[in-house]
Amino acid sequence: MAARHRVKRASLSQLLLAWYRAGHRDLPWRSSRDPYRIWVSEIMLQQTRAQAVIPYYERFLARFPSVAALAAATEDEVLALWSGLGYYSRARNLRRAAQQIAAVGGFPRDYDAIRALPGIGDYTAAAIASIAFGLPHAVLDGNVLRVVARVENDASDIGSARTREKFRAIAQRWLDADDAGHFNQALMELGATVCLPRNPLCLVCPVNSCCRARQEGTQTQLPVKLRKTEPVKLSGVLLLVRQRDRVLLRQRAAAASRMAGFWDLPTPEELPAAKLGERIGEIRHTITHHHYTLEVREATAKLPREDGFAWFAIAQLAEIPFSTTARKALQLAGIVYKL
Repeated sequence: MAARHRVKRASLSQLLLAWYRAGHRDLPWRSSRDPYRIWVSEIMLQQTRAQAVIPYYERFLARFPSVAALAAATEDEVLALWSGLGYYSRARNLRRAAQQIAAVGGFPRDYDAIRALPGIGDYTAAAIASIAFGLPHAVLDGNVLRVVARVENDASDIGSARTREKFRAIAQRWLDADDAGHFNQALMELGATVCLPRNPLCLVCPVNSCCRARQEGTQTQLPVKLRKTEPVKLSGVLLLVRQRDRVLLRQRAAAASRMAGFWDLPTPEELPAAKLGERIGEIRHTITHHHYTLEVREATAKLPREDGFAWFAIAQLAEIPFSTTARKALQLAGIVYKL
């Protein structure tokens, strides 16, 4: 068994690295070994497609080019640049971790110290450790889980912690310790561009000779995830109250369970004195398994006396933590502002 894995590791790692070196997506964070830039990219890439991340990544680094610059920023400044990426705890943890790094005078250079930073789990620690410092730690994300399941023809439930640990050990055996950073990037690139969730491109896969699922014809049945959360469908109304070039927004409470401190369009329940006008249209928004359908309506109202409401000029919206649903609603109404 051990000998078979040694042969597979050598064959798979060599094929994969040769394929990656011959050509891969030109992503801006791949030209750097700076742990700060790699860290920012990996946090942004969690639950988010690479092409969607690129403009946010570039704007973020232009504003915060170093750990020190990020550590010195206010939370609102960070959230304003993160607005639209979602999963905002990532941005808050990024800032907290930057403050810790700045306090000790430099980015940690070993896996355990990186893993101990706020917002960094096993995958992100392995990615930073391998890409920035060449440390031999295999990454395990959704793309890698899919590749492992197919190469091994393993129908274990990837929603299970036991399966994830087993697959992590397999990826670690495959890892080329002499080129860990490129190997990890190649493995993730394979899952993102070739070993696709549906209709995998097996004919052009560089490791198809090693893939048991392809040999058995089971590649489209893998990976297996048994634990599925039923979607929750929610509906509501957002009010667009505007005066010339200003819109009325309300701020979510600091203790809110979702998007605390963000500015959003008010609802009829939050602005009961508003007079409803024409229906603008409807937007849809998904957060994990919650599917929102939100009607957007014109309305007129005065600034409420209670805290949490404010008028904002359209040009100011890029400077505040602004919700994605509000941004979609404004776009629906033809209101455009520059990020």
